[in-house]
Amino acid sequence: MNAIELESVTLDFPVKTGARYLKEQVTGRFKTEGRRTHLRALDKVDLQIKRGEILGIIGPNGAGKSTILRVMAGVYSPDAGVVKRRGKCVLLAGIGTGFQSNLTGRENIRLNGSIMGLSDDEIVERMNKIISFSEIPDFIDQPIRTYSMGMKARLGFAIAAHLEPEILLIDEVMAVGDASFQKKCKERIQEMVSGNTTVVIVSHNMSTVKSFCDRAICIHDGLIHTSGESVDDAIKAYQRILSEEE
Repeated sequence: MNAIELESVTLDFPVKTGARYLKEQVTGRFKTEGRRTHLRALDKVDLQIKRGEILGIIGPNGAGKSTILRVMAGVYSPDAGVVKRRGKCVLLAGIGTGFQSNLTGRENIRLNGSIMGLSDDEIVERMNKIISFSEIPDFIDQPIRTYSMGMKARLGFAIAAHLEPEILLIDEVMAVGDASFQKKCKERIQEMVSGNTTVVIVSHNMSTVKSFCDRAICIHDGLIHTSGESVDDAIKAYQRILSEEE
C-alpha cells in the first residue's frame, strides 16, 4: 500500500518581475497571467511512495525539493492535481522549525507532543527517551533561544523520531551533528521503517542518500528526472544536470 501519492501535482508561486527573470520566462518555467508572473515550482508531478520505505529526493538548489516535501506534508496545497497521504505525518524542516524560542526544551517536547495528539501520559512516557536521544540533558530546561543550531537539530530529530509518526519527512537536517549522532539517527530511522513508518529525506549529501535510502528521485525545474527506482540513477541524473549548468 502507498503511504503517499501525488497525481499530476502542479504548484505555482507568484514572483516579482524584472530582467533577472528573462531567462526563465523564455524557457517557459515562468508563466504570465495578466500582469502577474508565477514560478512553476512543481509541474504535473506523479509520485508514489510505499509504506515502510525510505525515499531520497535530490536535485540542485531551487529545483523544488523542499516544495514537494511541504506539499506531501499538507503545508502547501497544489494548484492542480491530487495529494493522498495515509497516516500521521511529521515534517522536520529547518533547524528550530516548530520550536517556541521562549519555552524550554522540555516544554517544547510537551508542546509538540500535544500538537501530534499525544496524551499527557504518552508524552511523559516518551520524555526521557527524547532527552536521552538528543544528548543535551544539561540544557533541556533552558530556553530554546539559548540553544546552538546543532542542539536544536538534535532535539528536533529526537522529538520527531519518538512521536511515532507513520510518515516522517526530513529536509536537510540530517547533515547536522557529528558522525556518531548521524549514525544514531540512521539506526533510529531503520527502527521506524521496520515498524512500517515511511520516511522521505531531502538532502544534498549523496553519501546520506546512498546509506539511508531504498530508492531516490532527482527533481529539477519542478520535474522528476528519473523513474525513482534506483539511488544510483538519481545521483547520475543529478550529476548530469549539474554538468549541463556549468
